[in-house]
Amino acid sequence: MDFAIFSPSSLFADNDGSSTDEEMMETHQSSAERRHQFPGMELLIREFSFHELNANLLWPGTFSFAEWLLQHRSWVEGRRTIELGSGTGALAIFLRKSFQLDITTSDYDDQEIAENIAHNCRVNGISPVLPHIKHSWGDAFPSADPDWDLVIASDILLYVKQYANLIKTLSFLLKSYKPKLNELVSLRNNEQNGETRLGLPCPAFLMSWRRRIGKEDESLFFNGCENAGLEVQHLGSRVYCIKPRETT
Repeated sequence: MDFAIFSPSSLFADNDGSSTDEEMMETHQSSAERRHQFPGMELLIREFSFHELNANLLWPGTFSFAEWLLQHRSWVEGRRTIELGSGTGALAIFLRKSFQLDITTSDYDDQEIAENIAHNCRVNGISPVLPHIKHSWGDAFPSADPDWDLVIASDILLYVKQYANLIKTLSFLLKSYKPKLNELVSLRNNEQNGETRLGLPCPAFLMSWRRRIGKEDESLFFNGCENAGLEVQHLGSRVYCIKPRETT
């Protein structure tokens, strides 16, 4: 598993460049609740000074994606959604409070991440807390019959070595999805009435990417998606829609 290239623990090294176990533990456990402005609301989010899985802080891309989602509200309202790489859970909390979105958080199989997301739900008035799935990309998914019609993520392309695992998980979620009977009836009725579905396909992966990586690394992920039978569409503002390739 890849860890962060830089971590605050490196600021607490001994003269020989190493850190003591006591200092590492103190750094790892340091946390603070900070107020963050999201569109139309303020959220109180507990962040950690360090987490070996890099799920400790909010990144600027989260706020940009929240703005984009608000501008395309009709595309996501009513969707059954799962977020990959939820981190602190801030984006999912915003979507539940702003859109009343049926959303599940997920991140590495790590208890501290799950407990922190639950904490952030509670302090922001979400009770019961959002459902959460502990899942490390590439491993067998906990649910053998996923029914999320929308997968979202913000700034998750940090570790190139995890791309293959991410694509494996993403392919499973998108290709295993089967619409429920009431959804099929609704789609047929729309077709009979000459209506077309606007916005995102079903299912779809909606990803915002703001952190800078090399063009070669970016292409590595998108080419990997194409090779796995997925289609990639750039929607603008560094937001991408990925869906299963249609077969003829």
